[in-house]
Amino acid sequence: MSASVEYSAPDSAGRFGPYGGAFVPEILIPELQALRTAFAEAWASNTFKDRYHALLQTYVGRPTALTRADRLSEVLGDVQIFLKREDLCHTGAHKINNTIGQILLARQMGKTRIIAETGAGQHGVATATVAARFGLECIVYMGAEDMQRQALNVARMELLGAEVRAVTSGSQTLKDATNEAIRDWVSNPNDTFYIIGSVVGPHPYPVMVRSFHCVIGEETKSQLEAATGRANPDALVACVGGGSNAIGLFYPFIQDPEVQLFGVEAAGEGLNGRHAATLSRGKPGVLHGALSYLLQDTQGQVKLAHSISAGLDYPGVGPEHAWLKDLERVCYSAITDTEALYGVRLLSCTEGIIPALETAHAIAALKHIVDRVRPGGTIVVNCSGRGDKDMQTIMARS
Repeated sequence: MSASVEYSAPDSAGRFGPYGGAFVPEILIPELQALRTAFAEAWASNTFKDRYHALLQTYVGRPTALTRADRLSEVLGDVQIFLKREDLCHTGAHKINNTIGQILLARQMGKTRIIAETGAGQHGVATATVAARFGLECIVYMGAEDMQRQALNVARMELLGAEVRAVTSGSQTLKDATNEAIRDWVSNPNDTFYIIGSVVGPHPYPVMVRSFHCVIGEETKSQLEAATGRANPDALVACVGGGSNAIGLFYPFIQDPEVQLFGVEAAGEGLNGRHAATLSRGKPGVLHGALSYLLQDTQGQVKLAHSISAGLDYPGVGPEHAWLKDLERVCYSAITDTEALYGVRLLSCTEGIIPALETAHAIAALKHIVDRVRPGGTIVVNCSGRGDKDMQTIMARS
């Protein structure tokens, strides 16, 4: 992307270049229009923003730390690596930045029933948490396979008062949980607010979720300047499933061409086998209300995704990431399950931080990224979540 071109996506129809839009049943069109209006008014309101940022500070625990990873840096080469510690947020991941914003919108719109989808369970826990905080009914849809490998998060959601509904169709993972949540929304549009957990779905969700997560990148700028005297690093690295943690880190830097941006997908068992590398191996198609890159078979049907990480096990990706790929503003690559497990061990043994399997993909990719940064350069990795939820899977593969 040329440094002289101002990046201003999306347009008024929610299009990031050719991607995005709103491909939904007719019954949801007025609901989405009401949501667009409510979000636009809220995001222009100092009262709403003050309430949102106050909750981020007093409830979520922001700002999160920017941690210098000296031993990790020494292992990987002549670079200085920092970790943006979203794992220190209340509930253990970045997801709550978004659920705080959306629950405030739900209350503003008079909705009394909250629904959500979840894969790794972190978005489900974050949704259940804010629903409990504001006393609203909460139903979370989760694939039966994900419920088995993320049993701890299922227990947390139930303890928080949410009803977790098992989805047994299809791959029994995130895609199918999202399908069921949308069916619920279509059946109950009047009183129900659907808190989508990533920068996916129909307009305005991709820009709305991005707006609530930009606090990650905004904090990084100020914290890095305080630590190094430079607001801009040489590179930013984040894992990409739907893409919310990555876009939250990247967006405040997109128009800074000297900052290299690296998104890391899940290569699963390898790009010639089962994987979830949508940007690496997908092609444009419509899924869950938006046009974006999508894993498809020769007939255009959605292919089953696979990743050791439940949070990256999704056959689509946010439309803004699709546009950033086409613009070549972000370099997207893919890391296998085996490499991700190496990333878990690497960060755990060098820094005493056990990352989520999602984050571990970004950590593992560093070995390929350090050579693309100048000697002594600075890299910031988004530590999007902690690994407590993944210990059962990690132990089974050790």
